[in-house]
Amino acid sequence: MFVVNCAAVQRSFDDLGTPLHDVTFCVLDIETTGTDRGGDLITEIGVVKVRRGECLGTMATLVNPGKAIAPSVTVLTGITHSMVATAPRIETVLPTLQEFVGDSVIVGHNVGFDMGFINAALLRSDRPAFRNTVIDTLPLARRLVRDEVPDCRLGTLASRFRLDHKPTHRALDDALATTDLLHLLLERAAGLGVLGLDDLVMLPKMGGHPQAGKLKLTHHLPRSPGVYRFLGANDEVLYVGKATNLRQRVRSYFGSDDRRKIGPMLRETQRLAHTATHDPVSAEVLELRYLHRLNPRYNRVGTTWQKYCYVRLTTDEAWPRLVITTEPAASGLHIGPITSRAMAAAVIEAVQSALPIRRCTTRIGRSYKPPAGAEPCTGARLGVAMCPCSGSADEATYWRVVAQVVAAFTSAPQLVLDPLWSKVGVLAAERRYEAAAAMRDRANAFATVINRQRLGDQLRAAADVEVQLHDTVLHIRDGVLHSAHALDQLPTGLELAPPEVPAFPAPLPRHAADEVLCLARAIDRASFHARLLSCSGEWTWSTTPVREVTRLTAA
Repeated sequence: MFVVNCAAVQRSFDDLGTPLHDVTFCVLDIETTGTDRGGDLITEIGVVKVRRGECLGTMATLVNPGKAIAPSVTVLTGITHSMVATAPRIETVLPTLQEFVGDSVIVGHNVGFDMGFINAALLRSDRPAFRNTVIDTLPLARRLVRDEVPDCRLGTLASRFRLDHKPTHRALDDALATTDLLHLLLERAAGLGVLGLDDLVMLPKMGGHPQAGKLKLTHHLPRSPGVYRFLGANDEVLYVGKATNLRQRVRSYFGSDDRRKIGPMLRETQRLAHTATHDPVSAEVLELRYLHRLNPRYNRVGTTWQKYCYVRLTTDEAWPRLVITTEPAASGLHIGPITSRAMAAAVIEAVQSALPIRRCTTRIGRSYKPPAGAEPCTGARLGVAMCPCSGSADEATYWRVVAQVVAAFTSAPQLVLDPLWSKVGVLAAERRYEAAAAMRDRANAFATVINRQRLGDQLRAAADVEVQLHDTVLHIRDGVLHSAHALDQLPTGLELAPPEVPAFPAPLPRHAADEVLCLARAIDRASFHARLLSCSGEWTWSTTPVREVTRLTAA
């Protein structure tokens, strides 16, 4: 018969950032008939429940495996067939074990062995496997005390550190010894700033990191949203990032993050700085402002806005054309900012593939007269473009085409997309797959740019707006964030001032495009929960995206 001794009721927790002194641990050990979890079975289970260094209860039972115990196992553990003959079967023990453990953090020495047998037994009994957070004291010991011992076997550690309990290859004795070891390792880990459960879970992964000694730089970081900055010599900002949990994110750089630039950056790091924000959206906006202002050496994403460009329809010309420009002009219809000239060129190619707007780059004034004998351009000869530079185009017809281009950019993208997808289908049916893929890519580029344009324009058209996302109120003016605060708090601006943005419908400046799109996407993602509190402009939010296709299927 098994024994359960419980002195207190376990508390549950939801956040891995729970301080270690508030975490309930269940330290367990098992004995088995052998090492094969497919054929061998459990003969004994021992569990110790602890919190804040205090034992809350123990559970110990022999288990009748229903099969013979090998003599070598009996020699090692002292458990004989006669001892387990009257013990309960594992099917009887498992419900009590699951109730006793609850949602505690499970701990063991080489705990994967123990959990493998236990979860296999649960599976055979049609019971759910344990999904608890699991801590293995073996890799923790290798991380924290390996230099002080010849090996990290439980018996060696118990002897060298004079633990109160000694392992005897009996389940409860070994669980008690592992509990003593856990408390020793927690004391050692505290010296590395391991104060929360998330820190403890990550610690073994940091074992061989050459910059692990700099973990102490993360001690002051909170578990809240915000922006972090790695600082080098003379407080040079090396890298800027955002996080929903600052402490967890920054400490991850010392663990499994194997990007090539991380090692050199950590070697240069002398200090960490951070700014806590109320919500993740504010953190993302503040990160963008830091990136635009500082252009840190180790950042790439968010620092390329200087390369953004626009597609401009030159409506101030007698025969408008599509051009790529770095800065918006005083006149014309602008689409953008677009992230690269290649993307902008793909947008122009998409329009030219669907509508017969002229493809020549000649600037044609109102008094232009084509030279005698001028030949139509290639596009005109192929029947896919009008050619005013040869004098063969009708002005009224051409302006109807220009009106279609304006509509495609502003309200009716299907004027471009429908002809393109029709051509994709025809080309694929003719097995001209490369040409079909090129046409598909143009359509996707056009759809991507128009989706971005719609999102930004919708937000900017709202002018001065307050919108509630979950428990946060965002005050946005002309598409950029002016303050963010909880419902029961006063508005507060961010650490860095917002960029200057002209009122809609003036073209959006390149330096503000990332922030406007960030906020527009955040509202779009949360549009089902969003609550409009005030708006001085026009709120015409739509979550219906322009169709995009990423895979070409042959007809």
